[in-house]
Amino acid sequence: MTLRDKRLTGLGLMIILAVMIDQAVKLYIRTHFTEGEMHEVLPFFFLTFIENNGMAFGLGPNWKWFDKIFLTLIRILVSGGLGWYIWRIVEDAKVKTSYLVTLGFVMAGAIGNIIDCVFYGKLFGYETWFYGRVVDMLYFPLWTWPDWLPWIGGNVFFGPVFNIADSYITCSVIALLIFFQKEMDESIKKLKSER
Repeated sequence: MTLRDKRLTGLGLMIILAVMIDQAVKLYIRTHFTEGEMHEVLPFFFLTFIENNGMAFGLGPNWKWFDKIFLTLIRILVSGGLGWYIWRIVEDAKVKTSYLVTLGFVMAGAIGNIIDCVFYGKLFGYETWFYGRVVDMLYFPLWTWPDWLPWIGGNVFFGPVFNIADSYITCSVIALLIFFQKEMDESIKKLKSER
């Protein structure tokens, strides 16, 4: 088995497992919690069930066409581009496996949220294809800002509820920016020179 085959097999299995974990948790929360239901796991960590229209952490405008079709198509294009990029660089022995795994987690997160948007509306009977809502469940209200602080007083620090796919994407992008800048630059230069 070549280096390319080993890496592609390992990455493929890792992405499939990551997506399965994300979807298993989302399906459990979707089928066992009522919307807004919250359970304390630790004093600073709650499992809660909300659905958002598709943007990370429920941010962005609430325009049906934007939240559903546009964002889902962007995710599909980004996932396809990322898959192509991984396919092109995977055989280069100089490319660190940890870099490929980090890229794989970005792809797994995007795929996890694509599944929600494309299938959940139809699966759960509240919309048609491509109009599903993303299931979120992780809430970490670490502290509340003191009331005397202007603009932020009384607000929860990091109030968004998010999901495992969002975590894959966010943590991986941070890791890429901090630890893999050199790998990104070198691999992109190499791909440009091969044209």
